[in-house]
Amino acid sequence: MSETLCKHIAIIMDGNGRWAKKRGMPRSFGHKKGAENVVKITRAMKESGVKYLTLYAFSTENWQRSADEVAALMQLLRDYLDKEFKEIMENNVRIIFIGERDMLAKDIQQKINEVETKSAGNTALTLCIALSYGSRQEILAATKRAMALAVEDKLSADDLSAEVFSSLLYTDGIPDPDILIRTSGEQRISNYLLWQLAYTELFFTNTLWPDFEKEELMDIIAKFNNRERRYGKN
Repeated sequence: MSETLCKHIAIIMDGNGRWAKKRGMPRSFGHKKGAENVVKITRAMKESGVKYLTLYAFSTENWQRSADEVAALMQLLRDYLDKEFKEIMENNVRIIFIGERDMLAKDIQQKINEVETKSAGNTALTLCIALSYGSRQEILAATKRAMALAVEDKLSADDLSAEVFSSLLYTDGIPDPDILIRTSGEQRISNYLLWQLAYTELFFTNTLWPDFEKEELMDIIAKFNNRERRYGKN
């Protein structure tokens, strides 16, 4: 496969609940199938040559869902970290998490810290999972960090560039996404990577997340590679 121009893809994995409803199954069944697809798409992403994959797994707004659904999603996360960690290591995948960690259960916080530490040296693909994440909260947190640095005389207004501000975000050290994919037909950003998506190309598909396959992913990457980019030019 020829080298892709795309280095970072972000995905809003939407449609698990609708996928389950179409089959007369509970939402939890759709989330389980969606989690299984994460494994498949991560493998495909690594094969494609993309170096960074960021997945919107659970937003800060998702805490408002029913207690049963949230509990099921958190258990799926525990299962994923336990069952897939061996494959993550065998495939040289680094995994990191961004979001409001203090909102998560203590055992989940411990698990994600362990996974991040043990996979830190892996280089084939960085899998970034946005968990308990909201972009407005991220930007507010970065602003507060900048203000704190200013109070400590470690940062002046003249020094606060876009690059410096980016370094205060959860995604410090990760290039901005080249592509954003949202499944299920919805065409919203939904409080996801608002700062980082400034020049990202957007792809919306009607495919529900559990049905999103390698072939459609590769088609999107090919379209990206073949596009002429202007980035503000006439």
